[in-house]
Amino acid sequence: MDRILKTLIIIPAYNEEESLGSTVAKLINTVSDVDYLVVNDGSTDGTVQICRDNGYPFLDLPCNLGLAGAFQAGIKYAYRHDYDCVIQFDADGQHLPQYIHDLEQALQTCDIAIGSRFVNQPKGNSLRMFGSNIIQGAIKLTTGQIIHDPTSGMRAFNKRMIKLLALGLNMGPEPDTVSYLIRAAQAKVVEVPVQMADREAGESYFNWKSSAKYMLRMTLSILFIQFFRKRLEGDAA
Repeated sequence: MDRILKTLIIIPAYNEEESLGSTVAKLINTVSDVDYLVVNDGSTDGTVQICRDNGYPFLDLPCNLGLAGAFQAGIKYAYRHDYDCVIQFDADGQHLPQYIHDLEQALQTCDIAIGSRFVNQPKGNSLRMFGSNIIQGAIKLTTGQIIHDPTSGMRAFNKRMIKLLALGLNMGPEPDTVSYLIRAAQAKVVEVPVQMADREAGESYFNWKSSAKYMLRMTLSILFIQFFRKRLEGDAA
């Protein structure tokens, strides 16, 4: 594929020493023509040492900021280095690099591309999928748009979104931010069908309790809190 966009893959990593090496190796072997950046989010294991030993480009955060904070650090880096596209990519092996070019291609006609597991197949009946449906409904109610996989962590943002995310406050890569950008910046969002793998190893940002809190927080934020944020200029660039 001829390189159209200057793309940065942002890989937030918290205690991912068991999976980071294989994740980066698969990424490099599959899409060697894009840049990547590991954001070590205050890990207490050997994550940062793996980055040093293998020569991975990385940011080393002094404390654990959480997924949103780690991603925002990467977004600021992308903005300062004039990238056209950033893609959020999990360090645990769940995101598959063969879909990266599909996400890049989608950004030719939209502002945000979401790697979606549920465009062409049902979600199932788990508690987590119930929460996903609630968030999907909240987004539809407030924006009019249906996003089938709002909690997917595989998201691509174009240059206009990079600037808004880098310079804005509380702009984590979360469903409430996506909802806010649709309303406040007239962001166009599309979903790209993808498959995802199971976590290879390591420690997830979420357990069942934190997942339930996350779903509740996202829903309340989409329905209420986002309406108190200022409107953004639709042509911010």
